[in-house]
Amino acid sequence: MRLAVAGGTGLVGRLVVEEAAARGHEVVVLARSAGTDLTTGTGLAQRLAGVEAVVDATNHVSQKRAEAEAFFGGVTRHLLDAEAAAGVGHHVVLSIVGIDDVDTGYYAGKRLQERLVAEGPLPWTVLRATQFHEFAEQALGFARVGPFSLVPRMLSQPVAAREVAAHLVDLAEAGPAGRAPELAGPERHQMTDLARRVARGRRVVPVPLPGKAGRAMRAGALCPAGAGPRGRLTFEEWLAAR
Repeated sequence: MRLAVAGGTGLVGRLVVEEAAARGHEVVVLARSAGTDLTTGTGLAQRLAGVEAVVDATNHVSQKRAEAEAFFGGVTRHLLDAEAAAGVGHHVVLSIVGIDDVDTGYYAGKRLQERLVAEGPLPWTVLRATQFHEFAEQALGFARVGPFSLVPRMLSQPVAAREVAAHLVDLAEAGPAGRAPELAGPERHQMTDLARRVARGRRVVPVPLPGKAGRAMRAGALCPAGAGPRGRLTFEEWLAAR
C-alpha cells in the first residue's frame, strides 16, 4: 500500500513511517522537510498521487483555543481537500482520550479536527490514545522556576509511542472504522510521580490546575472509561530501555 504520513517527522509520525516501511508499505512523508506545507496545502497534490491512505499524526501544542483550532482546522481541511482530489480512500487521524471531558484550548483544537474528519468527504478512522510515556519528561518544561518544575496533578494511563504508531498502521491496513476503540497503556499513574522519575535533578512541584478541567484531569478523565486495546510496555520498562 502507498501510505502517506502527515507529520511524518514528529514523535509519533516518524515511528509510523518506520513501522509502515518495515511492513513493506511504500511511505510518503508529508512535512516541510519533504516539500509539503500542511498549514497552506502547498505540495500536497504532488505528494498524494497514488496514495491509498493517509495517517495524520500532526501536532501543535498550544493552550490558546484560537491558535489550536486554527492549526488543526487548517491542516485537516487542506488534507481532506487534497485527499479527495487525489482519490485517497482512507483518512486515519490520531487524537486523545478524554478531550470531551477536559475543556482546554488544545483539546478544543483536537475536537475540531475530529469533527471535520467525521463530517468530511473521505472514509475515516479516529484513534484516541492516552499520553505517551514521553509526556512525563515534556511536563517538566511546562513551567519552570529556577530548579523547580511545576507539573500538573493528573491521573494518566500512559502508552508507548511506538505501540501507538503500530496501532495506527494496523488501522490504516484494516480500512475505515469510524471511531476506533481507545488505546491506552497497561497501568495508571500520577503524572507527578512519573515526572520525578525523569527529573534529572530538577525538583517537581505538583500543581492542581484550577477549574473544571483541572478537577477532571485529577479524577482520571484522560484515562479510558471502557474496554479497548492496551499497550504492553510499562513506564518502568520504557524507562529502562531508553
